Amino acid sequence: LTSACIHTRITKQCNFLDIAIKHADLLYTIFYPDTKHYGRFGFNQTQIMGLVELYRTTKNKKYLRLAEKFINRRGTFKIDHQATTKGYPIGDMVQERTPLRKSTEAVGHAVLALYYYAGAAEVYAETGEQALVDALDRLWENVTQKKMYITGAVGQSHYGASTNRDMIQEGFIDEYMMPNMTAYNETCANVCNSMFSYRMLGIQGASKYADVMELVLYNSMLSGINLKGDKYYYANPLRTIHGSRDYEKMNTEFPDRQDYLNCFCCPPNLVRTVAKVSGWAYSLSENGLSVNLYGGNKLATKLVDGSTIKLTQETQYPWEGSVKITIQECKKQSFAMQLRIPDWAEGTRVMVNGKEVGEQIIAGTFATIKRRWKSGDIITIDMPMEVSFVEGHPRIEEVRNQVAVKRGPIIYCIESPDLPKDTKIVDIYISGNAKLEANYQPDFLGGSTTINGTVLLRASKGKGMYRKVKNPTWKTLKTQFVPYYTWSNRGQAEMTVFLPIIWK
Repeated sequence: LTSACIHTRITKQCNFLDIAIKHADLLYTIFYPDTKHYGRFGFNQTQIMGLVELYRTTKNKKYLRLAEKFINRRGTFKIDHQATTKGYPIGDMVQERTPLRKSTEAVGHAVLALYYYAGAAEVYAETGEQALVDALDRLWENVTQKKMYITGAVGQSHYGASTNRDMIQEGFIDEYMMPNMTAYNETCANVCNSMFSYRMLGIQGASKYADVMELVLYNSMLSGINLKGDKYYYANPLRTIHGSRDYEKMNTEFPDRQDYLNCFCCPPNLVRTVAKVSGWAYSLSENGLSVNLYGGNKLATKLVDGSTIKLTQETQYPWEGSVKITIQECKKQSFAMQLRIPDWAEGTRVMVNGKEVGEQIIAGTFATIKRRWKSGDIITIDMPMEVSFVEGHPRIEEVRNQVAVKRGPIIYCIESPDLPKDTKIVDIYISGNAKLEANYQPDFLGGSTTINGTVLLRASKGKGMYRKVKNPTWKTLKTQFVPYYTWSNRGQAEMTVFLPIIWK
């Protein structure tokens, strides 16, 4: 449905669209009537987004009505664990236990849930129903504040149970239950997390949604593909230790990226998102333009009033925090440029033609500059790119007294190729006063900024599952942290995002 609409938009031809319309008409005939037999309508709910896109393309409201019907049906099916369809998951796994408008917690299969939420956001954008967006606000907060990893990844467990104790797979489990080594974090789920946030950005206009989009794009999505672009991960853990897992018993988890995945949803989902992300970089506001994502590009579009705007963005982001935006063509009347100040970018400075703007610049918001712009005007944004430690919420037991390293939007990890031979990741600690410095290496891992500094190697350790502890001895090691998305590009390796910290 979606691809047919895009095909028509690009080619102005309707041969593909005609097929999509026939398909959607069949769905309408079968699923719109309130029949008991078709009360359950399938596993993966991507058709909701597709139907809204088809409505926008054809202006036929029955497709929007059907999309809304699919949303309304969830949570109305009577759950009978003894008489379910053979092989078909039930309850929270497919969002059947609780109607969307009453939902307060993200449950079940992470991809199914987030596609569902994204579809509901598309429906709200057309209907404006308050109960729908209220539910989406609650669910977005639950996902990002209680069930999302530092990399923007979601779907903590391969197998588990929801808080209602329905069996689930590849999905959300309890709040703050965030395992590192067994973290599932399906690449598709991470992509869906950014898709949901992108739609919420269009609805609510708050920069926090773009912060999550960016976090996913640079970390948990990009880790799903190698630097060469021909091998893939389905699952994206935050820690790997040799010999800790029996990969032969798993169907979607591997010690290194694969040429082909039997469940081949993640690779095309990832690459199509990379291809379309330029469309997420900017948004139109009522009288102006919002800059959501930073990166070198040229923009030529029309504002809501039909006036032309052209600009060029020059930057080495995310390795550098300096961005230069040059207005090349615009209307003579006043309009607003809204610039996202990332939540990590405290102390950002914004200037127009070399003079600092009078508006207060607050991290985690859009800075709005309204004026009469003219060709040749230059906006410069200077975001401090400090190396920082990040800790987890106290309820995340897996990372108590541990920290991760972050610089700008990039999450870093330490990998065994950067440690002495036979050194175990679990024996590496870090000092709270470690001096860490950024170093851009154009010929390393496709051109990336590493973080260089010292870590501590625990030299004395006992044996057995539990052992008596005395004051440990330490060795100091010089090493580097690499961007999380680049791990496993130098052969099979141990890796961790979080390290135990010793505060001195």
